Amino acid sequence: MVDYYDRVLAGIAASLAGGLVLGVATSLQLHTGVFVGALVATGFVYDAMFRNPPLPTAEPERVAAVLVWHAVLFALALAVYVE
Repeated sequence: MVDYYDRVLAGIAASLAGGLVLGVATSLQLHTGVFVGALVATGFVYDAMFRNPPLPTAEPERVAAVLVWHAVLFALALAVYVE
């Protein structure tokens, strides 16, 4: 039986794969397509961690993990687009 969080993981994988396909099949560069896929995956992460969390939301480790995820995503965007 497929659980809610299994669907969230599948959505994350599908959005990253879709970004990869977008980068390969269109005139966008590969890293741009993967970045777009990562932005869509961030929506799934937000939904799973804040809108429907599996545990109480008061854990500071969860907040730290989300902040690190977004910091890495922002650093990746800066590294790719700012030269």
